[in-house]
Amino acid sequence: MKISHSGRDASRSFAMVIALAVLIGLNLRPSMAAIGPLIERIQADITASYAQIAWLTSLPVLAMGLGCFMALRLAERVGYGNLIGASLLLIALADGLRLTSASVASLLLTALAAGIGIAFIQASMPALIKHQAKQQTPLVMGWYIAAIMAGAALSSTLAPRLADLSGNWRHGLAVWGLLALLAAAAWGLRGQILPAPVIRRSQSTPQVSLYRQTRVWTLACFFGMGTAGYTCVLAWLPPYYIGLGWSDASAGTLLGFLTAIEVVSGLLLPALAQRQDDRRPVIFLALIFSMAGFVLLALAPLRWPYLTAALLGAGIGGLFPLSLIVAIDHHSSPQRAGAISSIVQGSGYFIAAMSPLAAGMVRDQLGNFAMAWASLAVMMLVMMRICVQFDPRDYQWVIRD
Repeated sequence: MKISHSGRDASRSFAMVIALAVLIGLNLRPSMAAIGPLIERIQADITASYAQIAWLTSLPVLAMGLGCFMALRLAERVGYGNLIGASLLLIALADGLRLTSASVASLLLTALAAGIGIAFIQASMPALIKHQAKQQTPLVMGWYIAAIMAGAALSSTLAPRLADLSGNWRHGLAVWGLLALLAAAAWGLRGQILPAPVIRRSQSTPQVSLYRQTRVWTLACFFGMGTAGYTCVLAWLPPYYIGLGWSDASAGTLLGFLTAIEVVSGLLLPALAQRQDDRRPVIFLALIFSMAGFVLLALAPLRWPYLTAALLGAGIGGLFPLSLIVAIDHHSSPQRAGAISSIVQGSGYFIAAMSPLAAGMVRDQLGNFAMAWASLAVMMLVMMRICVQFDPRDYQWVIRD
């Protein structure tokens, strides 16, 4: 009976870990994803070019990159728990301030603030998940990252409809602050769910700097290129289809469908990858889906729009969590793995931030996004070549302690 009771407690505790990770994850994309379907309304109210609008996605991604480098140092000072709680409140504040936005500059300020909060959470959560979930880390990471994508799906689908109901696009952006407040309250009441790992300050020989290790930068480039596809789709898929004659609600629904597929893929592909130590076969599958989706998006966007979105969702949705999983696979220590994850995300987001900006410039110059989608298809081929290197038998040699 004691064993059975203990098993039920463990299962309940694990379910609460997943539930809290999901609630946190839901808040990490609405600040960016709600923008795309409302671009036409924003441009009608606030004069801005496509390149300027691109900064509403690129700036928070840049902030996410910078914040990843700062997060672990801040966590040492204030604790992981306090850092994540404060970050959720910062996201809530940034979203709420959009109610008063009257210029591109004010929107950019809120995008920067939200990006910093998102960065601190994204840099901290992998270490906390690995600390508690251990061998089940890929499963919890899958739920967590699927929730990130679900947040994008909800916000991109509902933002134009909320704007229609209220008659003001600002409401479609600001309402997501309420979800961040709910997550902040749940985080404060979490008890022993997702406790912070003990930060050990070694008194012996210092560890070899991760910044000097080639594999860490390879992982960062891999993550950055994969995320570049995600951020470009997030920013420009709705405007692309609006430019092809779709309504903003229909374009937002298409992005919502794509991100819903991402959620499913973000759960299934990491679960499939968990069956073996070598993640490469599943990563290749995600890359093939992504490349096919970008090719269709460039060459035949109106012929099979939902098939195109499904392929992109299946590819991008699996690639994002798998890139993080393969990064933290490289070390058994939660703290060391968390440090690798921070560098990978921090550097990778700087790469990814350039994608929406470059695509916006392409749109301003050529009047179409097709060349941007074609470039991302080629990038998937480059990622396949990089992926060949991720043999788990080599991890103990390529990351030095």
